[in-house]
Amino acid sequence: MITTRAVTKTSRTSTTGSAPGSFLRWARQISHAGRSRRRLGRFYAARRRFAALVLAPAALITLAACGLNVRTPDLFTLSRTGQGQPLTLLVNDSGTIRCDGGKTKSLPDPLLLDARDLADDLNKDAQSKLHIPPAASGSVFRYRITLEDGTVAFSDTAARKHPELARAELFAVQAAQGPCGLSG
Repeated sequence: MITTRAVTKTSRTSTTGSAPGSFLRWARQISHAGRSRRRLGRFYAARRRFAALVLAPAALITLAACGLNVRTPDLFTLSRTGQGQPLTLLVNDSGTIRCDGGKTKSLPDPLLLDARDLADDLNKDAQSKLHIPPAASGSVFRYRITLEDGTVAFSDTAARKHPELARAELFAVQAAQGPCGLSG
């Protein structure tokens, strides 16, 4: 087995008149083909370093830019008017709620699930533009829920015949008392 050790290349010519370093190449049994492979290897390594230093951050910036200005849709806007203080809730699918035009607040997971179910259930009524006029007596609040496909308007007495409207009233009270911190 032949072992080699690092030999520094000198610029002296050999005494026999051959090319400089030819004896060293012969002694270490290195050919010109090996040298060109090493040069190509260095080129490929430099290319990989370039890709890692320049292209990887560019790819990260591109991926990060894809996430900018992406908004999730609003599920619905619920407005309650009548006796007492009016209430407006803007419920977003990302789990946030805006109460009476204030700052965005986090919506607890159970309320978010209720809001999504409520939006799905009221979607058919919104497409048919359900409008239930208030009863002659006994009505305290009027509700207006605006969804992507339309609007549903009803009074609190209509919840007796429509369970999804009763759930909307319950959601309004729970959201007002919970994340909004209002008095229901």
